[in-house]
Amino acid sequence: MQAESKRRSPKMPEPTLYSALLIDGQLVAGEGLVEAIINPASGEVLTRIAEASLEQVESAVQAAHRAFAGWSRTTPAQRATALLAIADAIEQNAEQLARLESLNCGKPLHLARQDDIPATADVFRFFAGAVRCQQGQLAGEYVPGHTSMVRRDPVGVVASIAPWNYPLMMAAWKIAPALAAGNTLIFKPSEHTPLSILALAPALAQILPAGVLNILCGGGEGVGSQLVGHPRVRMVSLTGDIVTGQKILQSAARTLKRTHLELGGKAPVIVCNDADLDAVIQGIRTHGYYNAGQDCTAACRIYAQAGIHDRLVAELGDAVASLRFARKKDADNEIGPLISARQRDRVASFVERALGQPHIERVTGAAVHSGAGFYYQPTLLAGCKQGDEIVQREVFGPVVTVTRFDQLSQAVDWANDSEYGLASSVWTQNLDKAMQVAGRLQYGCTWINTHFMLASEMPHGGLKRSGYGKDLSSDSLQDYSVVRHIMARHGLQLD
Repeated sequence: MQAESKRRSPKMPEPTLYSALLIDGQLVAGEGLVEAIINPASGEVLTRIAEASLEQVESAVQAAHRAFAGWSRTTPAQRATALLAIADAIEQNAEQLARLESLNCGKPLHLARQDDIPATADVFRFFAGAVRCQQGQLAGEYVPGHTSMVRRDPVGVVASIAPWNYPLMMAAWKIAPALAAGNTLIFKPSEHTPLSILALAPALAQILPAGVLNILCGGGEGVGSQLVGHPRVRMVSLTGDIVTGQKILQSAARTLKRTHLELGGKAPVIVCNDADLDAVIQGIRTHGYYNAGQDCTAACRIYAQAGIHDRLVAELGDAVASLRFARKKDADNEIGPLISARQRDRVASFVERALGQPHIERVTGAAVHSGAGFYYQPTLLAGCKQGDEIVQREVFGPVVTVTRFDQLSQAVDWANDSEYGLASSVWTQNLDKAMQVAGRLQYGCTWINTHFMLASEMPHGGLKRSGYGKDLSSDSLQDYSVVRHIMARHGLQLD
């Protein structure tokens, strides 16, 4: 198998805007509807890509099914070799991939270079090591005359559906653990942002055996729904919104598929009177608005204690107003546009409804940018109440709200009073207080005196309607595998 060969890092073809799908080891043109791919920073059409037809979806699933027999029997070392080669290919083609991420998402190029591409390669490197260091239950005789052992085996064919906010990094979060665990995969990028993973497809085709990884473009109603409903697909992994997750659960229930769902968030940020205010302001300025707020862990829902509230609102307002965007020079930009005109208008409608409430104050922003592209001004709203829509629902844009609280227990209750449970943070210089609050918060991750720090070694995933299953860490390998009990009867009894 190719995974057994010496590690190599294929160079991608000369820079272009990629349109070929990857099916059974071959780069092929889509045969479905042709969709325009837009540059959100300008609103201009970058290229047009044909989606996979229903017949091509079927071919990809069958290819993954055939490839599973061989790939699932490879050793962890062989799979690790392939993952390391993918990481090498990403690093060696980093500039081209960063430029495609920047064009396709509108994000500043320098941020794609320093954040997205290194993080993507690191995920493949981590899982290459993690799959070789798995631990399990001790084998032994739990019934007289019989020896038991526990195996952890791959699930089978996995369909992974990724969002548009971090195209290549989300691809790594889906692909790396699934392949490391021994599964074969059909990966569907967002129909808005397929360019970087399609650009990597030629290298992936050289590294991996045919059929092990297939890449299909298309929308959720066509390609996505066919994958979710296909009887040979054993697991569906989605990062998306709650409504999409509910649809996938309903469809997956018909064939009892395993599901792995990360369904967004509305991260509470509890700021106590004794917090380091400078650190708070810098942290929220960065992590409330990073990627134009298009992040399910964004520090977007602030609860500020009364003693620090007014100063925080004033100083944070100035800090947010200084965020740079839509500048001609890439290095001058700190955030990019929203992904589409539709998403920009959705964010604007949230803010308009919020400002229709007499108790909500506009501190800064709250307007569509007048120039080209799908930009929305970084926005800070104060005076928000717990029951307000803008506090309860995920906006997924550069909008942060501030709510005043008196007692810390009240802030914790409000933070937990949400359908989401993905990420949170607490800011205080009292470590005992911080640990007590962190222990009570009903979120998959709680940061103390920071926000949005991710490590490949640590699990990322939610509670409540934010979904279940973990991305990153060795916990993700467990999600993409099944536990099996093997028991052998002793035919010969020794004296």
